[in-house]
Amino acid sequence: MNKVSTVSRYVLGLIYLIFGLNGIFQFFPMPPLPESAMGFLGGLMSASYFFPFLKGTEILMSILLLSGFAVPFALIVLAPITINILLFHTILTPGLQNAALPVAMVLLSIAAAYNYWPTFKLLFAKK
Repeated sequence: MNKVSTVSRYVLGLIYLIFGLNGIFQFFPMPPLPESAMGFLGGLMSASYFFPFLKGTEILMSILLLSGFAVPFALIVLAPITINILLFHTILTPGLQNAALPVAMVLLSIAAAYNYWPTFKLLFAKK
């Protein structure tokens, strides 16, 4: 499982690096989205700081994942982002093709976290 966890970490890091950079440089066009999804994104875009902060966080955390430095921290920071991506694509843009990458990202996150379970276990310890 060690190799699966390491490969998952690299793949997840690459996904976040590519899509984080895309948020800044926009080299992939955004596909047409349903009105409900556009309303949600419009609300987020109305806060001018949000997307630069989000994409900067994605890029920084992807660098941590790819470098192997502070991986548990990066996985914890990326967890709510990954969950929101999954919810956005399953609720606001329904369809199997829209959910494939977010589901893969959740599974990759779980697999990447496997090697760091002793670290994460402390978060659930009773004081």
